[in-house]
Amino acid sequence: MNVFPVILCGGSGTRLWPMSRGGFPKQYLKLTSDCTLVQQTAQRLSGITDIARPIVLTNNEQRFLVAEQLRQVGVNPSSIVLEPVGRNTAPAIAIAAMLALQQSPDAVLLVLPSDHVIGNESAFVAAVNAATRLAHDRYLVTFGITPTEPNTGYGYIRTGANLIDGTSAYAVDSFVEKPNAETAQRFVSEGNYYWNSGMFMFAASTYLEELRRHEPEMAAHAEQALKAAKLDNDFVRLDAEAFSACPNVSIDYAVMERTERASVVTTSDLGWSDIGSWSALAALGHGDENGNTLLGDVMTDTMTNSYIRAEHRMVAAIGLDNVVIVETADAVLVAHRDKAQDVKKIVEALNASGRQESVTHRRVVRPWGSYEGIDQGERFQVKRIVVSPGAQLSLQMHHHRAEHWIVVRGTALVTNGETEVLLTENQSTYIPVGVTHRLMNPGKIPLELIEVQSGAYLGEDDIVRFEDTYGRVATA
Repeated sequence: MNVFPVILCGGSGTRLWPMSRGGFPKQYLKLTSDCTLVQQTAQRLSGITDIARPIVLTNNEQRFLVAEQLRQVGVNPSSIVLEPVGRNTAPAIAIAAMLALQQSPDAVLLVLPSDHVIGNESAFVAAVNAATRLAHDRYLVTFGITPTEPNTGYGYIRTGANLIDGTSAYAVDSFVEKPNAETAQRFVSEGNYYWNSGMFMFAASTYLEELRRHEPEMAAHAEQALKAAKLDNDFVRLDAEAFSACPNVSIDYAVMERTERASVVTTSDLGWSDIGSWSALAALGHGDENGNTLLGDVMTDTMTNSYIRAEHRMVAAIGLDNVVIVETADAVLVAHRDKAQDVKKIVEALNASGRQESVTHRRVVRPWGSYEGIDQGERFQVKRIVVSPGAQLSLQMHHHRAEHWIVVRGTALVTNGETEVLLTENQSTYIPVGVTHRLMNPGKIPLELIEVQSGAYLGEDDIVRFEDTYGRVATA
């Protein structure tokens, strides 16, 4: 197996707020099917010959999220690498190349963002097969998408000489930054410009050779970060000091725009989208007779050309054209489709004001399951907690709050100070302030309970952990 998929999962996906957030970005959402985007990315690899188990790169906060989502679709990565800080794609791919070479001196990397949609998977496999031939000839390959419009949100690739007769494999003449509208229209008219998809394929050794030539400092720090890495259960924790010293540079700037071995495989029927905005997602939908894409509990009257998504409650819309409406449990976005890219301004304002709606949903995923805020007021807070079968929370204590637990479904094994008790449906327990406690689900079905917190301070940082299955630091 020489083809090593590299799935990049570190993005924050704020352009699809309020569904995509810093702590739960778009790659983990079911936006276009019953599978999340990262699950779709992993599943489409099955049609490629000589494929190895994927190498996944993510961050510490998302490690259990990506591991669980891949487990759900039967994908077992060879490595899940945790980046201590974001340093863009070039250092991350260098780490993946080094890991692949540990398994095979002839390793070829297929680098895939985790948040793209590809509608035609047979065309994807054909493009990968063409790129494999170039990679074996020591070319660094990117995948170019035939533009369907003069889009100013993508970088472009201008093709040069054909490299393999009868194929869509070309040398790269030049990479072009995101153009203005007039330039983008010219690119589409000329016909030899393609969108830069952000997907790549090359021999691991070729990439490292080019990286050491053009970014020797980055290559050296990445090598040291992996050499000093620590294994944490199924995760590879890169050395923070060494990896942080890597320049924050994309693969495009570090290598692809500087190498003499850049090539591109072009395709017109991939059905590709990076879902860079709500407008882009709306374009993927199948509109009704009025051009509307309606998802969830939605009622409309005289609505046209609009995308409306209800995640939590009924949404009614009347008399609007060309709008995006997205409803979640704690936020609603209403925007003109032409202004959907500007959602980032809302996210920036939320961050500046210290609000959490840009980072977390009302339902917060944890390695043991999830919790969801139901109600809160002065000196009290109510949560719905779900614990996965066989999972357990940390052994912990709170300085400022007491907790009442009421089991709604399943079985709870509760450590409460020196006492251990088994609770079933409709049974409850009380955890006083300062008492060490733990919650475990010993059953075969999810444990659901209601937690009522009371006290002077109810922040998630009032947790002192003594033991933890998941190796977390003393934060929620």
